[in-house]
Amino acid sequence: MNQQPARNRQFGQEAASPGAASLSPGTPEAELARVVTFLGNLSLEMDTALEPTTPNPHLNMMLHLLKGHIEGRLVSASSLASASGVPYATAMRKLAEIQNAGLIEQRPRTKSGRSFSLHPSAALLERFSELASRVGRIARGAFDGPEEVEDYFYGGSYVPGQAAIAPPKALLSPLKLTGGLRILVHGDPTFMVMGNLKRQFEHLVGTEIHQRAFSIDRLHQEALRNAERKRSAYDLIAVDLPWIGEFVAKGVIRPLTEVMDTARLDPSDFHTAGWRATHWGGLPYGVPSQTTPELMFYRKDWFAEEGLAPPASAAEVIAAARHFHDPRSGRYGVAWNAARGTALGHTFMMTCAAFGQPIIDLPRVAGGYDADHLSAGDYRPMLDTDRALAAAEYLMELMDYSPPDILSMSWYERVRPYAAGKVAMAYGYTLLAPYFELDETCPAYGNTGYLPHPHGPEGAPIAPVGGYALCIPANLSEERVAEAVEALIAFTSPAAQKLYVQSGSRTAPRYSVGADPEVRRLSPIFETVDQMSWRDELQFWPRPPIPRISDLIRLCGHELHDMLRGLVSPQTALARVQARAEEILKTPID
Repeated sequence: MNQQPARNRQFGQEAASPGAASLSPGTPEAELARVVTFLGNLSLEMDTALEPTTPNPHLNMMLHLLKGHIEGRLVSASSLASASGVPYATAMRKLAEIQNAGLIEQRPRTKSGRSFSLHPSAALLERFSELASRVGRIARGAFDGPEEVEDYFYGGSYVPGQAAIAPPKALLSPLKLTGGLRILVHGDPTFMVMGNLKRQFEHLVGTEIHQRAFSIDRLHQEALRNAERKRSAYDLIAVDLPWIGEFVAKGVIRPLTEVMDTARLDPSDFHTAGWRATHWGGLPYGVPSQTTPELMFYRKDWFAEEGLAPPASAAEVIAAARHFHDPRSGRYGVAWNAARGTALGHTFMMTCAAFGQPIIDLPRVAGGYDADHLSAGDYRPMLDTDRALAAAEYLMELMDYSPPDILSMSWYERVRPYAAGKVAMAYGYTLLAPYFELDETCPAYGNTGYLPHPHGPEGAPIAPVGGYALCIPANLSEERVAEAVEALIAFTSPAAQKLYVQSGSRTAPRYSVGADPEVRRLSPIFETVDQMSWRDELQFWPRPPIPRISDLIRLCGHELHDMLRGLVSPQTALARVQARAEEILKTPID
């Protein structure tokens, strides 16, 4: 797929017209646009080149309707009649036949319901999605020879037992939200992909969309500020999974069971760890918008050339980093989050998990530790144990084979040198993969392998789950809640999630999306993450969503930064962290 990396754009900014010429190759809209344009041109040629001939009003109207859907334009009955190629009265009869077949849906444009727009139904979108692949196969067979057809079946999109998810369809009733739909999100590639699809989603939900995007720390602050307002300034807010407990305790978000039937979300379709991470006290408080585990990225080509196996353990990471580290040639062993504060705090917690140590005392269960009953309280920090010390000493060893600016590296900085071919390995969330997967000029393009966190002597392979859930603010005006729920369902549906992926995202919180054959062709990440989920390697206990987790993350990130700088020993740093963590966890939530 020839695409540019996702840009940091917001819904509130102007977007280019999403005509067929501007659609990114490989997206469902681009495929639909291609077959719609082809069939329209072919139909025109047949109608004008051969005499006598008869127009096909059914096909002409469906093509016009689909073109309007792709370009985000409202389509009326009269415009369909004009596109039909037959007299008005005949066109209206043919239009009724298409509607009776369940291929067109009406959406009221006024309260009276006398004025309405027309939209393709899910059935029509699904049929044309299937038609797009068949038309391509027929064309290749006719003009490129049988080899292309064989490649299509045995090396292309045919996967037994799987069907491609159809593009998202417009809501039957447009959202009636004064001032439009307002969303607070994190400024990462996945949410920015949503920004790039602004006009299309406005067409689907029937209202303007306004999105504000912040860095992780500022997002946390803004969500808490919003909770202090009499009425929420946002209809939906993105919540980092570890914040769930804190935001419930502080009354920032409300349980989904109060406002909707959660069966509409098809909960079993979400990755188990991602869905469980949105719960507190047994109730769901959000819908996974991203499920993005942190993995180890490594250069497959470099390891193959040197005859090295991918690193499965922490000791093997150190050995490989030592092997590839050559600062005089501008090459380094490994990149990771070592910037002071939140970034390093996350790193330490997840490294502890890979060494078999949760940061609080959690009961052991099959596959790891139990983080499903945290609402009971009474947490005891476990930050100065032997395993935590081994994790801290591992980070100290990594320093010897890291880039010179490692102490200021955070979320994006660690992936950029990896993408540029300067680093052999990098810890990174899958949502950061577009920085090299979508840029053919990157040395890491097509040469990256993905692994769970290499483990310590007493740990096991683990892929700590990150990402965000979309939540309903507790102080959202009641008259806006029902509409916000509909938007929540639309934005987290399989069709919407697939669209994000095909537009550049590398997160898929649903099994159905990760298993979609068109999605799997785009990146090995999706199959890899699905396999990790089935092996129970995807876990959310490494960052337990307890109410004071943000304070603990910042604490670890500050104290261990002094350790990495050589100002204190690992033992001293962990003793300080343990003592302060005990105080923090005894402090009541405001």
